[in-house]
Amino acid sequence: MRKRYLIFLLISTLGFAQQDAWVYFKSKSNSQAYLDAPLSMLSQRALDRRTNQKIVLDLKDIPIDASYINQIKAKAGITVLAKSKWLNAIHVRGSQADLNTLAMLPFVSKVDFANKVLNKSAKIAKTTKIKRVDKSEKTKIDFAYGNSANQIEMLNGQVLHQQNFTGSGKIIAIMDAGFPGVNTAQPFQRLRDNNKIMGGYNFVLRNSNFYSGDSHGTLVLSTMGGYKENALIGTAPDASYYLFVTEDDNSENPIEESLWVEAAEKADSLGVDIINTSLGYFDFDNTAYNHTYTEMNGATAFMSRGAEIAFSRGMIVVASAGNSGSSNSNPHIAVPADAVSVIAVGAVNSVKNRVSFSSIGPSFDQRIKPEVMAQGQLSVVSDETGNIGVANGTSFSAPIMAGMIASLWQALPQMTNQQIRNIVIQASDRYANPNNQFGYGIPDFDLALSKQLVLNAVISDEFIVYPNPTSDVIRIVFPEKVIVGTLFIYNTVGQKMMEQIVSVNSPTVSLKSLDKGIYLYKMESDNFSKSGKIIKQ
Repeated sequence: MRKRYLIFLLISTLGFAQQDAWVYFKSKSNSQAYLDAPLSMLSQRALDRRTNQKIVLDLKDIPIDASYINQIKAKAGITVLAKSKWLNAIHVRGSQADLNTLAMLPFVSKVDFANKVLNKSAKIAKTTKIKRVDKSEKTKIDFAYGNSANQIEMLNGQVLHQQNFTGSGKIIAIMDAGFPGVNTAQPFQRLRDNNKIMGGYNFVLRNSNFYSGDSHGTLVLSTMGGYKENALIGTAPDASYYLFVTEDDNSENPIEESLWVEAAEKADSLGVDIINTSLGYFDFDNTAYNHTYTEMNGATAFMSRGAEIAFSRGMIVVASAGNSGSSNSNPHIAVPADAVSVIAVGAVNSVKNRVSFSSIGPSFDQRIKPEVMAQGQLSVVSDETGNIGVANGTSFSAPIMAGMIASLWQALPQMTNQQIRNIVIQASDRYANPNNQFGYGIPDFDLALSKQLVLNAVISDEFIVYPNPTSDVIRIVFPEKVIVGTLFIYNTVGQKMMEQIVSVNSPTVSLKSLDKGIYLYKMESDNFSKSGKIIKQ
């Protein structure tokens, strides 16, 4: 063992150690042909998402020129590990000397080493100590039966669920370390029975076996799509899911950032609406590859740049803020939470206090991070065998949030990703006074939906009753030409329970005297009549 280690040091000193790098290309060929045939690049659902949000196709959508990749593959000592059409780059591995020769190819724009020192000088880099990164914090689970109500009710998400806004029609892609048990465990049975697992891919192993690897992805999915009565209900139990393995739990290497971007491009092509990534990168096994806080500006890290492009394609990217908040050396958010448009999610406990491990902001360029908070301590999850337990980490606050965003977007299908992002942030309890520990705070999804429905009603001149469901007071928004009317409320067998005059100047009605249940309403005025259903909680 000692002899082999000495040989490694000798090779490193001579500059032949394997290095990771990104090779960027100058252009793309046949661009117009692809733009003229968009279905050769994207699914119809992806194109519809672009059309609905008025997003035009551009050069980022064009595949990389295959001849460029083939020429680099043919070079001795070079291994191509991943590719990104968005960034027009490939991830390669080889010796520093061999990688530097690639910069001389006429179609190559630059070679960007993961070891930043190599980008500043042609000198042989000093050998760096290999550090094993402990990933146990994000995967530890303590089995204890409980109820997942708190992590939903903290966000007032149950109000959306009671109105049948449960993520139906929305597609979420999960980038994680593995999904064992999703194809067999009981809490995922409802997803399987309803064909809500749309597929996936293992980018680490380059095969279709995504029901393998570390169970972290299984835990993450359970907070959104899990369903076991009286034990665990996810925040988006009726959304559809793609499961992508991009994290190699046996190592920490920049290739995982490249695999994430490749998976995000696949998600885009499939028409995905939301990407959840309960992953964050800062330190790597090889410390020469480590990120620095100065790079947490949303525009430097490969993965963060990819996440920003994903947003520009019309998707929402939700990411864990990170579990480094207790660190004395670096308590800040990690990649890709630093990206400008990513919704970075921190962790609070069951009574809404920030948990000390939750990574903090700001980004290096002084933007508020994280954006929002959700329960990340004692989050209720399912493991790969179907056992319901609790786990800690922003790994779980992020998907809890992502599922609620899917449910909200279902309720507001006409909204763009930017509008949904804004609505969530503006409905958060610290929106008027954000800070770098809580961001804008904990969103109230009932408030988010109600405010937007009212705004939509005013813009479209519609009648609306909100909030619905309600625990007490309802408010009436009248069409422009209606000033006053009479509200009648009946039980389900037709008995009149209430009658009240409501006007533009007095639009509220208290339902405090009514028992919990479902009621029918009818609003009548001289030239207007409207009927509907109200749920009293």
